[in-house]
Amino acid sequence: MSGSVAQGLVWLDSADPVDRFPDPEQALPEPNGLLAAGGDLSPARVLAAYRQGIFPWYEDGQPILWWSPDPRAVIPAGRMHISRGLRRLLRSGRYQLSLDQDCAGVIEGCTKPRAGRPGTWITRDMHTAYLELHRMGHVHSIEVWEDHVLIGGLYGVALGRVFCGESMFSQRNNASKVAMACLDRILDQAGFELMDCQMYTPHLASLGAQTMSRRRYLEKLRDWSGKPPANPPWPAPARSSAQIDEWQTPDNSSV
Repeated sequence: MSGSVAQGLVWLDSADPVDRFPDPEQALPEPNGLLAAGGDLSPARVLAAYRQGIFPWYEDGQPILWWSPDPRAVIPAGRMHISRGLRRLLRSGRYQLSLDQDCAGVIEGCTKPRAGRPGTWITRDMHTAYLELHRMGHVHSIEVWEDHVLIGGLYGVALGRVFCGESMFSQRNNASKVAMACLDRILDQAGFELMDCQMYTPHLASLGAQTMSRRRYLEKLRDWSGKPPANPPWPAPARSSAQIDEWQTPDNSSV
């Protein structure tokens, strides 16, 4: 691997083979999971990173930073905690849900500054990279609509039976939680095993996220990323959130 190491951080070069990353076990303990810097966001390199349990995360003005935290935040498919209030919101049918109908809009929504945080970690290069991965069939989105207006959603990378969540946004109360609840349902019924939430936070814990050691996560990733889900759910047109338990794949298989 070309480049130099500073304070335990490996620097990548865009000329390096796309799959040549350091061992995730070499990641720094503080900041948790920081593994390497540099390289590029070519689709092949980004996919190679995810397959090794590594993901990019950086802000404008920084080099591309690559992470593999320990522990990892995960939610086994079908195990998200749905509060009574969220369940009532889903059953009300106030929002409509769709899959892969406006991935560009979801990514754009995630780039906008949020309350208490004026900046965003989704740079224009990240935006371009994930949209290209969507066109290639690796990145998928869930959209939340109200009166035909996109008001929330999330997107992530699908690797076999593992879905690596990237970011979500909400312009109405709980819209992103609605998207996540839909994702949890369809992943379970489509035959996925795990939703990777990357960094553990109290907010994710309230939604059912568990911690998994990096070593165990990498073992599961190696096992499940090469096995396609039984009923891939993408794409799907909009329907009421009240129908979340009746989602059907295009070939009419239940997901």
